[in-house]
Amino acid sequence: MTDLFAYLLITVALVFMALGVIGLFRFKDFYSRILISAKIETVGFLTIMIGFAILSGLSYATMKILLITLLVMITNPLSTHAIARSAFLSGYTINQETRP
Repeated sequence: MTDLFAYLLITVALVFMALGVIGLFRFKDFYSRILISAKIETVGFLTIMIGFAILSGLSYATMKILLITLLVMITNPLSTHAIARSAFLSGYTINQETRP
């Protein structure tokens, strides 16, 4: 039963990431795309890693998975913020012609 739940989590994460990538192309400006890509990566990665942790059971591998998940959960928002901030500070603006 736990394996089925883990596979369901992994499948939901992959569907979420696929729909997020498709939705990513709908946005026209840089700032919207970077926001959505960070959300896709964070939520999708977290759900996949929880599914893998459930699949591996209570073991040393689970601790590694949780440590990697914690590391990504800390570094992903920081790196996204750094990229968006550097674009803002360099003067990158939203093109008003591309906005609906």
